[in-house]
Amino acid sequence: MAPIISVQNLTKTYSNGFEALKGINLDVEKGEILALLGPNGAGKTTLISIICGIANPSGGQVLVAGHDVVKDFRATRSMIGLVPQELTTDQFETVFNTVSFSRGLHGKKANPAHIEKVLRALSLWDKKDNMLRQLSGGMKRRVLIAKALSHEPEILFLDEPTAGVDVTLRKDMWNVVEQLRASGVTIILTTHYIEEAEEIADRVGVINGGQLLLVEDKAALMAKLGRKQLILDLTEPLSRLPDCFAGNGLTLEADGCRLTYDFDADNEQESIATLLTRLAENNIHFKDLSTRQSSLEDIFVALVGAAK
Repeated sequence: MAPIISVQNLTKTYSNGFEALKGINLDVEKGEILALLGPNGAGKTTLISIICGIANPSGGQVLVAGHDVVKDFRATRSMIGLVPQELTTDQFETVFNTVSFSRGLHGKKANPAHIEKVLRALSLWDKKDNMLRQLSGGMKRRVLIAKALSHEPEILFLDEPTAGVDVTLRKDMWNVVEQLRASGVTIILTTHYIEEAEEIADRVGVINGGQLLLVEDKAALMAKLGRKQLILDLTEPLSRLPDCFAGNGLTLEADGCRLTYDFDADNEQESIATLLTRLAENNIHFKDLSTRQSSLEDIFVALVGAAK
């Protein structure tokens, strides 16, 4: 099956010569959740803006369901919902009218039942008659999501959707995202909350300096780039490790009271058991042990740091 979004050698250079995107290639499958991670200025918003038809590329091509986003703008835009970073809404309009108007802008007939469904899903129904200026920042951001869903898009872009939103509202939003994914909607999100990407995304892309450093299945990325460590607190400090442990991933910390061991998750039980046996044979004893696995944030920081 062809990808629902295909980005091919995409570039964007602004009039001042700044290269925002440098040859981006990316395929997004229908129904998946893709998280794009990157520092400020990495090119995430530029990439989303081009796919959504808000900005024009300098080179390359973007296809949405086989339609070119430049040549077939109307066809592609009608398939896409976008939740931008900025809170751009008419402050003196009601919530219900704002969301209904957005549906009309996409050429869809009025459907109050669908608007009600969206507002209820986002816990906005009791605010339907409130003007936007009467809402909190978090509620306004929910309205942006409701607007993006008003025309029943097949693809939803969420550009930092939970920025400035409290924990309760954030969890409600992710529940809605899960429901949308279950209904077949393709979701691409950018976020600074890496733990959210770790929890909800199927694949993770890391972008920095206008370049896509990688796009990987989340589980595969964690397995390939994540580190597993065994941490041993020693009964008595060591002045140095015996030579027989050189080069096997075992490190003695500066105070001599703790050993850390990087191990292969695929052979976890065998490698740890072997290590503990060898330590005992060398009269090295521990009073406590624990394990640690790299988070997606650790991997992200390492990748971005290596690309500088």
